[in-house]
Amino acid sequence: MLWEKLIRPSMFRLDAERAHELGMTALKNGLAAPFYVQDSGFGLGSTERFGLKFTNPLGIAAGFDKNGAVVNQLASLGFGFVEVGTVTLEPQPGNPKPRMYRLPKNRALINRLGFNNDGAKAVAMRLSKLDRKCIVGVNIGKNKDVPNEEATENYLRTFEIVYRVADYIAVNISSPNTPNLRELQKAENLNELLSALQERNRALGRSASVSERAFVSRVGASTLPDGRVSARKPLLVKIAPDLSDAEIEAVVDICLKHEIAGVIATNTTISRDGLQTPNVNRFGAGGVSGKPLTERSNQVISTVYKYSKGKLPIIGVGGIFTAEDAFAKIAAGASLLQAYTGFIYGGPRFAAEVNNGFAKILKDRGFAGVDDAVGSAVRV
Repeated sequence: MLWEKLIRPSMFRLDAERAHELGMTALKNGLAAPFYVQDSGFGLGSTERFGLKFTNPLGIAAGFDKNGAVVNQLASLGFGFVEVGTVTLEPQPGNPKPRMYRLPKNRALINRLGFNNDGAKAVAMRLSKLDRKCIVGVNIGKNKDVPNEEATENYLRTFEIVYRVADYIAVNISSPNTPNLRELQKAENLNELLSALQERNRALGRSASVSERAFVSRVGASTLPDGRVSARKPLLVKIAPDLSDAEIEAVVDICLKHEIAGVIATNTTISRDGLQTPNVNRFGAGGVSGKPLTERSNQVISTVYKYSKGKLPIIGVGGIFTAEDAFAKIAAGASLLQAYTGFIYGGPRFAAEVNNGFAKILKDRGFAGVDDAVGSAVRV
């Protein structure tokens, strides 16, 4: 009630990015401590995906904590995992401000931030010092000034830097805010990129020493015949909601071919269809997140789930505001969930409320747990 009646109206009177910066400062300084949860499991039981155990299935999407500054604070609010980033090889300031806008009538955001971050080395150093309370993924992208012909090398260098501090690594090829980035979703480009990343992933895994066993055991490492530790990291791909079914199927084929651990569906949309905000084009370019993305995200999730026959784990993201929204994504085929805009609108109790409500839905509908509900609304 305090959030809805006092804090959110005050924050929403500020520029959206300025409000986000103040929120990050509040988290860093422990001002959200009154909202911390005692048990982040919420009666859901741990969820195991691609060799990792998540205390609950709801994570915070990339874009909120770009530099890994408030990972444990977000975990304390009830998020089961945090995806840091998007991180690029070199630090970059992002696009000119203003570059983030709220659409309250639509419960949405428009952003064209442009991968503003401290750079891979700084983020990796920060995460290496963190006694983390949850699973931490690192979302990587290419620098704006790197042409697509050189994108693979740019991704590889970033991948190598964050490899040891990430529980999983997500490849962002779907942001609309870096010129030509979405071209990397085309089959020939994606095939080249993922092939190179998985080759490097295997090489780094083989080179891990036995002395690193304690570190890599968290990610399901196994011992090679010569006694070394295989620490290949789960590699995921984040796709756009604006792909056609044929394009989605091509992405799925490539992911299965290269043994990609999962797909994150979806990023923001460039579509303005159905927005009720008057003269919305005055905000200019950028990706729309939040409620307008809900149904399209669910459709993409179902397409991936059906085409992969449930073999490709999916992190469902786009328009989660309530426990019902969360359940709909799981029923559509998602194995895990992420939120961002719903958290901005819902405030510090958001994760706890969604997880508690989701647990009740599962119980009321007779599901034994999260796994039992995955894809329950889809015919494969």
